[in-house]
Amino acid sequence: MRLLAPTSPVRFIQMAWLKREHGHLDNLARTLSGYDHVFAQHFPEGLIPGGDVYALHTREPRLVLFPTIVFNAFHPDTVYAGNLAHLAALKLAPSPMGHYHSAIALTAHRLGLSVPQTLTLFREDVFALLGYLQAWDSSVRDLLASAAQVGFSLEREVGRWARGGSFMHVINHPKGAVIDDIARRLLAEHGLRPQSVSSVDYLGDDLARDVVWPVYPEVAEAFGFTGSYLFKRKPRGGNFPPLFDLPTFLGESFAIYDRHTPEQLHCARVEAWLVTPEIRAVFEAAKGA
Repeated sequence: MRLLAPTSPVRFIQMAWLKREHGHLDNLARTLSGYDHVFAQHFPEGLIPGGDVYALHTREPRLVLFPTIVFNAFHPDTVYAGNLAHLAALKLAPSPMGHYHSAIALTAHRLGLSVPQTLTLFREDVFALLGYLQAWDSSVRDLLASAAQVGFSLEREVGRWARGGSFMHVINHPKGAVIDDIARRLLAEHGLRPQSVSSVDYLGDDLARDVVWPVYPEVAEAFGFTGSYLFKRKPRGGNFPPLFDLPTFLGESFAIYDRHTPEQLHCARVEAWLVTPEIRAVFEAAKGA
């Protein structure tokens, strides 16, 4: 927005720092009252004393919600593990990719498979059984529904984004063009005229410097582009980012899992797979690989 509306003062307020910087929702509302426009993504109760984004809206009626982009069709193997019961007590299990895990890796480790045995599960027929090759329709439906819920239709945008291949770095990190489109719409729909330039051309893609989860080749083929098994972790400081091929990623993951209990690695999808006979059978069969 600073690029697209260079004559307008824009302040970015980091969601994770709400309590640290403002203390209470009332203080946040007083801060926002000094601005002409207020745009926000959803945030739940627990991030700041006083309530969630809807409680903030009662104090600041001009607040306009825009959607949080979550889309897993390109990365259907990616899950969180740990305690997701309440955001304020959120304890996510670590992985080589921050807090993002492979559901296949978690399940394989739970069932006692080795890394070489787990490697054999990364193939097209297994992905088909797990629903990885059929995730597009449900992912689009969920994204459009969440966007519609906040009054920000993405019907046109999703089609345009899809024509460029994968538009996500990982399930909840959209690429720069997506963020550009949303910022541009928010400005235009509220009386501001955004510059006719691409923020990616001027500023780059900030989230590309964070975790990048690959689109597996078998998944990418279903969408008509080439995928890979090259995982990129967020770098520290100015260092070159750590990169993992699939065997290294699995080895690093298993080394972490060995230090945690099944309770600490809890994942609803894994629990569901373990009690689904046809899925569990595929993992058990890999023990003989």
